Amino acid sequence: MATIGLGVFENDECAEAVRIALQNGYTHIDSARYYRNEAQVGEGVKQAGKDRSELFITSKVYWTEYVGETALDNTTSSEASQQAARRTVRSAVQDSVEKLKRGLGVDKAYYDLYLLHSPHGGTNARLGAYMALLDEKQEGRIRAAGVSNFSDKHIQEIVDAGLEKPAVNQIELHPFCQQRPIVDYCKKHEIVIQAYSPLVRGVASKFDHQVIRDIASKLEKTPAQVLVRWSLQHGFVPLPKSAREKRIVENAQVYGWEIVDEDMAALDALDEGGKGAVTWNPVDVE
Repeated sequence: MATIGLGVFENDECAEAVRIALQNGYTHIDSARYYRNEAQVGEGVKQAGKDRSELFITSKVYWTEYVGETALDNTTSSEASQQAARRTVRSAVQDSVEKLKRGLGVDKAYYDLYLLHSPHGGTNARLGAYMALLDEKQEGRIRAAGVSNFSDKHIQEIVDAGLEKPAVNQIELHPFCQQRPIVDYCKKHEIVIQAYSPLVRGVASKFDHQVIRDIASKLEKTPAQVLVRWSLQHGFVPLPKSAREKRIVENAQVYGWEIVDEDMAALDALDEGGKGAVTWNPVDVE
């Protein structure tokens, strides 16, 4: 797995952004069914002229696709709820693969990683949906199964059910929202941590914070580069998002230099817990 990836959430020029990223050193693209651009990811890969085997492509299934009346009905057995979610997610994954295949213009496609986008829906829906990912892994349509926005409790449900642990947990991570209990759990259990919204979505009160600006000035780097580098030095896989060529390129120029311990500590001190989140961050859902 690459150490940095391009996020393509709400990117109306997704194919072009993917092409630019891949032609400037990126090898990892993070998409989702909710983003409605899986085919465009494939188009961008095709335009970049890159060998698919050298790339790492991710997608996710959104909870509303598999949490319906059956999953939410308390009178329905847990087995029935799990199997309903399982069937629906298998169909969703297969549709995602077809869209990527169409974009790539090839006869066969696969995802390197496929995630449950959030923990919504309750235990039965989560377990059934995750079982579907393992089914699709067995069939070869995906290479690894993982989760997104899952707390340690949600992941422990999977482990307690006797299922293969997720390869990845993708969560909101940046100096203002460090999700330390989840990070500690994932590191303890050797689950890769991917960081979405590492650039705090450009929220001025955070992106322009004086601590970040001072460190960027000292290092002669951009605030975005400092935030991505902070993520890397904590062992995360950051997924910065941009549609602009200059920023896509700059965001990956984060190697060959580092943030010193004193400045890392200053960035770590910005943590506001859940209050520091700039997205939905649904890690606390039941």
